[in-house]
Amino acid sequence: MNSNKDKEKEKLSIEEFLDQDEKKDLLRFLTAGSVDDGKSTLIGRLLFDSKKIYEDQLAALERDSKRVGNAGEHIDYALLLDGLKAEREQGITIDVAYRYFSTNKRKFIIADTPGHEQYTRNMITGGSTANLAVILVDARTGVITQTRRHTFLVSLLGIRHVVLAVNKMDLVGFDRTVFDKIVADFRAFTAPLGIPDVQCIPLSALDGDNVVEKSERTPWYDGPALLDYLENVHIGNDHNLQDFRYPVQYVLRPNLDFRGFSGKVASGVVRKGDEIVALPSGKRSHVKRIVTYDGDLDYAFPPQSVTLVLEDEIDISRGEMIVHPGNLPHTGRHFEAMLVWMDEEPMDVDKAFYIKQTTNTSRCHVDHIEYKVDVNTMEHSEVKTLQLNEIARIVLTTSKELFFDAYADNKPTGSFILIDPITNNTSAVGMIIAPVEERDLHRADALPVLDLPKLGIAPEHYDAIDRAVCELARQGLAVKVVKE
Repeated sequence: MNSNKDKEKEKLSIEEFLDQDEKKDLLRFLTAGSVDDGKSTLIGRLLFDSKKIYEDQLAALERDSKRVGNAGEHIDYALLLDGLKAEREQGITIDVAYRYFSTNKRKFIIADTPGHEQYTRNMITGGSTANLAVILVDARTGVITQTRRHTFLVSLLGIRHVVLAVNKMDLVGFDRTVFDKIVADFRAFTAPLGIPDVQCIPLSALDGDNVVEKSERTPWYDGPALLDYLENVHIGNDHNLQDFRYPVQYVLRPNLDFRGFSGKVASGVVRKGDEIVALPSGKRSHVKRIVTYDGDLDYAFPPQSVTLVLEDEIDISRGEMIVHPGNLPHTGRHFEAMLVWMDEEPMDVDKAFYIKQTTNTSRCHVDHIEYKVDVNTMEHSEVKTLQLNEIARIVLTTSKELFFDAYADNKPTGSFILIDPITNNTSAVGMIIAPVEERDLHRADALPVLDLPKLGIAPEHYDAIDRAVCELARQGLAVKVVKE
């Protein structure tokens, strides 16, 4: 009888554990640094010291360390991350390696990104979803060109939390003055970039100092160990909860009695009963229901995926947006953005691309390149085209109106990708800065005008014309209609 009770208790405790595990929040972070700064070693050590490696993995790690390792008599923890043959042969990271682990407080997804300049696009890919960046520097060399490049890219991606991990402190005798000088140099560089949260930690990835446990060899350092900081850094305010943006992904119509608009809440909070406006039509309604697979909600927030049912029948399609009437995004066809070129083929400024922004897709072209940024020196230069991994400030013109915010204010609605219409490759990724007035464009790019009175079209046919123009806009062909 007692054994049955014990089994029941055990069952409950397992269910409680799984329930608690499901409720843990998730921190996505990337590591960046120069070649041989110890990024992969640090993550390997993090996994090893937090007891997140299986026995067979550990046995393989010890075996591979003797065969192809680069850490002498030590276990080469980098081999946990560098999975490609070329990475192991050269002792460098080429592709982005993702690793998952969890502690009692939090779940983590780590993106181990390459240090080489030629793999800038890989770092951008790995960092696009990150909440935090761990930037490693070698205590012997301090802040170098690559450190500045990675920090600039992190700020470009809008990552709000940065850890400067001063690695290989054992090789400088854990000298406090060395650490303090590196920290001062780094803070002087980051000040104009506007990164709100910078934490500096002295550590030795190979020996484990200040990685999981505080080290006795740095009695002068009173901050947290790396894992302690990662477990406790507050990321709840990183989501934009002010500006409600709901890009419609799908019109859900399972039967005659239900019609809802499915999508992911990009930002802000929506509540049952809220007044909303649909863009671009401007039609208004109220939220009748917020439907999910697990039942209705009273409110929804990012990054929840829900279906909104409205009080009124409104024509809304994929690519359009539902927002609050007193808080509208920018609407327009012209904007400036920071662009990272990711295609092996150089940019052809005369080429038309597809732009994908939220759930919206349109034709677009580059109006002009304002300047290219040298990621190593931060200098600006005039260019006519962009090569692989180059970054520039550009002005884009789209065929139909998009609904967007500045990337600094709202990542989901301020980011986009450019797609090559011939190869279907992702040619570039971009972060919107601000809308641009048509008079500031370099190209004569005015919309084709449909002057209804001049064409002798009677006002009773205007509604039909509006519907046709809306349909053209959905196909990526914009037309300006004049009615007076």
